[in-house]
Amino acid sequence: MILFPAIDLKDGQCVRLKLGDMEQATVYNSDPAAQARAFETQGFEWLHVVDLNGAFAGASVNGDAVDAILSATANPVQLGGGIRSMADIERWLDKGLARVILGTVAVRDPALVREACCAFPGKIAVGIDAKGGKVAVEGWAEASELSAKELAQRFEGAGVAAIIYTDIDRDGILAGINWAATLELADSVDIPVIASGGLASIADVVRMTMPDAARLEGAISGRALYDGRIDPAEALDVLRGRVSS
Repeated sequence: MILFPAIDLKDGQCVRLKLGDMEQATVYNSDPAAQARAFETQGFEWLHVVDLNGAFAGASVNGDAVDAILSATANPVQLGGGIRSMADIERWLDKGLARVILGTVAVRDPALVREACCAFPGKIAVGIDAKGGKVAVEGWAEASELSAKELAQRFEGAGVAAIIYTDIDRDGILAGINWAATLELADSVDIPVIASGGLASIADVVRMTMPDAARLEGAISGRALYDGRIDPAEALDVLRGRVSS
């Protein structure tokens, strides 16, 4: 079970948004590379990065910051935001990313996702961001008519490495992960699911260790780590079974 610390990039800085609103961004670190090193030093073994500007623009905007992160940490990094073509995917994987996350393009061009999975086995994740149960695209600015489950099932058997499921209604407000919706999605597909949005306290980390959550690959934490609501050492000890849950 993996706890993925998150670096969300806006204008070259590490930020957290409230409910996906770019106008409600809190800056936590102006040096993303230093933040990546800090997470590695704290004992985390993966890093989740999102180019927020890129998600809205439909193309990489914070590429320099991502390059700096890749140079700063030995941990595998997964990146989403503005990756919309095979050329984008290949370019980022060539730079050393462990996984690219395809979100909007998974709705707009599912054939590209399948093609990428064939070309880059184990390197392609799908980001499913839902608001009111419906998938949102273009940096959460547009709603689709697809449910999260419908979109996930489109890629069953395609070779997708993981699905990152974000409940937008909980993102950045420390309301706790939507476990019911996340586990329901995980039950509907064989693809590993990563929970995102709302992780608020060590109680959510403990919840990750419960038997029904064993089907998940892990969960992403952002604001709770930056605000100090979760102690990294305690959280990692819980997940590694070093302390009683």
